[in-house]
Amino acid sequence: MASTDTTTTAAKDGGDLAGLEAGLDALESVPQGRTPFRRTFTEKILPPVLAVALVLAVWQALVSFEIVDDPTKLPAPADVWNVVRDAWLQGELLGYIWTSVSRGLLGFCLALLIGTPLGLLVARVKFVRAALGPILSGLQSLPSVAWVPPAVIWLGLNNSMMYAVILLGAVPSIANGLVSGVDQVPPLFLRAGRTLGATGLKGTWHIVLPAALPGYVAGLKQGWAFSWRSLMAAEIIASFPDLGVGLGQLLENGRNASDMAMVFEAILLILIVGIAIDLLIFSPLERWVLRSRGLLVRN
Repeated sequence: MASTDTTTTAAKDGGDLAGLEAGLDALESVPQGRTPFRRTFTEKILPPVLAVALVLAVWQALVSFEIVDDPTKLPAPADVWNVVRDAWLQGELLGYIWTSVSRGLLGFCLALLIGTPLGLLVARVKFVRAALGPILSGLQSLPSVAWVPPAVIWLGLNNSMMYAVILLGAVPSIANGLVSGVDQVPPLFLRAGRTLGATGLKGTWHIVLPAALPGYVAGLKQGWAFSWRSLMAAEIIASFPDLGVGLGQLLENGRNASDMAMVFEAILLILIVGIAIDLLIFSPLERWVLRSRGLLVRN
């Protein structure tokens, strides 16, 4: 009789646990249906459109009500649009953008190849961290424009100088981002990996890098920002006809000609390209990493 009661109790407990697990699974499951366009429009598209419209309205008001009545200081939005349209019609606009974007992406890829192993080395070897950790932090806080004069002296006015400035600006950010991600890996993961035989390079590839992805992606995002800013600084300061006209050179040309419409054209293009790269590459990558860890759910 006692054996029968024990069996019944165990079965009941097993059923309760199964029900509890099913309930937790139901709570964690998220419908994967397509988000209605109306919701996407109101939550994702409309807010930035309204923000841009507000900026343009304030800008136009400053000109129309002559709060800033000097066109050499603040051109009207229509004047800037005319400059952009003329550059497009003359076939120059895409050339400006491609010259800078191609340099920026290539320089960032080179920084990625250097910064990733450097970050792993600093994160995993105590002596290297003690020696290079403070230097990387100092380099990350150093303005990128400071590297332009020595890069010109060392390498001359050429594309190699541009890439050197990008590397010096982006590598510390990528390496420090990876170091931060590795430092946040729970020790339990490392012990479990060693128990399963994942040691050395195998443990780094299968345990450390996947667990450090959130910090690493944050470092990549910051590294791109440093790459883009470094490139703009190099193009503004080290202008040379053989280098072609990028967005930074376009900005400097507008300053030399005292053409504020051209200056604003360059500023807007630099801003648009930076936002586009973030939206097309880094934001989806960041969402994928967060979603794969259950930190972001589909709405």
